[in-house]
Amino acid sequence: MTRLRDPLGPHDHVLGRPRAPAELVEYGDYECAFCARAHLEMVEVLRRVGGDLRYAFRHFPLVDLHPHAMLAAQAAEAAAEQGRFWPMHSMLFENQHALATVDLMVYAGSLGLDTHRFARDLRAPGRLPKVQNDLRTGARSGVRGTPTFFLDALRVEEGWDADTLTTAIRELTRRRPPPPRQGAPGR
Repeated sequence: MTRLRDPLGPHDHVLGRPRAPAELVEYGDYECAFCARAHLEMVEVLRRVGGDLRYAFRHFPLVDLHPHAMLAAQAAEAAAEQGRFWPMHSMLFENQHALATVDLMVYAGSLGLDTHRFARDLRAPGRLPKVQNDLRTGARSGVRGTPTFFLDALRVEEGWDADTLTTAIRELTRRRPPPPRQGAPGR
């Protein structure tokens, strides 16, 4: 079974509590139709399992297939500079057939971003290292296509629909012992 080689770190985009009993990492591409479907599935998974999951998204733009994927990933990072990664993330998947610079600027405005700063950050080479690092970590972990998921560092092979992922997360959390109680009175 393929393993995630690089654990989550401070530069990852994460939803959920730090000590959640399960961790799911997705490698995705904003121009990939399967990733757009996976995005909708993840919304449902997060609704179902809530606090039991720590979810992270990493960029894996397949530039040979998707000419706007790299620019879209850079746009997500430019939005992250203003604390709006996740809203831009959703916006990109919901509008993946319109990912030209002019479209990205419209999305930035609709999300209330400082559009001048967004435009400057979008063009800045500083966005690219994060995306390239995600590509490297994905390649080290055996990612070849998108979406690719890792649940507690093991590649998800059985499917990434909401039912399959929810079941896998619930099974994983059921097998784990509960965390020790904090602040229990002594005897």
